[in-house]
Amino acid sequence: MIRRTALRALTTVAVTAALALPLTQGAQAATPDTTAPGTAATINTDDNNPFRWMELDGLRADFQLMCPAGHCVGFWSLVLTDNVAQQKFEGHKFFVYAPATGEFSFFLDTDIAVRTVDHPSQVRLVDTEFMRSHPRVEVRYGDPDHPGRARVVASATTLM
Repeated sequence: MIRRTALRALTTVAVTAALALPLTQGAQAATPDTTAPGTAATINTDDNNPFRWMELDGLRADFQLMCPAGHCVGFWSLVLTDNVAQQKFEGHKFFVYAPATGEFSFFLDTDIAVRTVDHPSQVRLVDTEFMRSHPRVEVRYGDPDHPGRARVVASATTLM
């Protein structure tokens, strides 16, 4: 009886460790060193990071675990680097823009897609068809009705 209980406990610990290991390794690989503002970083990891073939300027890949209704799901997204997020932003909105086509995309705010956000910590881009179909996507800060006048805060360029 004691052997059976010990074996079950050991099996549970081993399975939990095996499941948690890829998540912790993915989270560590998702944070490249971008110490200077505007420093471009290319994510080149061998994991499931969909942004590994993109040149990132002012953005970094981030692995997030979300548990809606008790069902946890891990996903990759792009967020502003600490250097960019700490800059002073007042009075306008952040939005995602593809300069080549003039099209807009969305941020992921918790589990809701939104066109604009007010705060740098809310900037979260997920791997979408929009990201894959545009060679360059920019996070801009300003008036979405006049994207040409808005400030380019960060960008993601697909490496071909």
